[in-house]
Amino acid sequence: MPDKTVCDKALCYIVRDRRLLVFRHLDYSHEEVGIQVPAGTIEPGEDPASAALREAREETGLTRFTIVRKLGVVDYDITPYRPEIQRRHVFQLALHQDTLHRWTSHEDHDGTGQPIRFECFWIPLEHGHVLQSGQGALLSRLFDE
Repeated sequence: MPDKTVCDKALCYIVRDRRLLVFRHLDYSHEEVGIQVPAGTIEPGEDPASAALREAREETGLTRFTIVRKLGVVDYDITPYRPEIQRRHVFQLALHQDTLHRWTSHEDHDGTGQPIRFECFWIPLEHGHVLQSGQGALLSRLFDE
């Protein structure tokens, strides 16, 4: 096994009325990608909070987010998918605009020229255990006030 690289990621728990904003990829099966929260790579020179806001906007198509607080940092080993440790900077975000319960969005920067299509929706916080690949690791901290 090759050495594992460490990649800094920003991960967003967007919460409203005890509901969590999640999405699924429309062009991939649940078995491949599961249910996710907005997250992505922190760009060189970008601070984690700015990356969280950017990823939330890119993946949901919404714009009016603020950081509530940083919940912590957790490492997640994504092997065998690829030899990588994701260092996830986890943030709680607030959304300051109305949404439907379910809507579609897309992101255009995957390098293929084809948009990545998402279906965004709200689930009860208590159902956060369904998040893929350890994304729910710090959900319990939402209840620490």
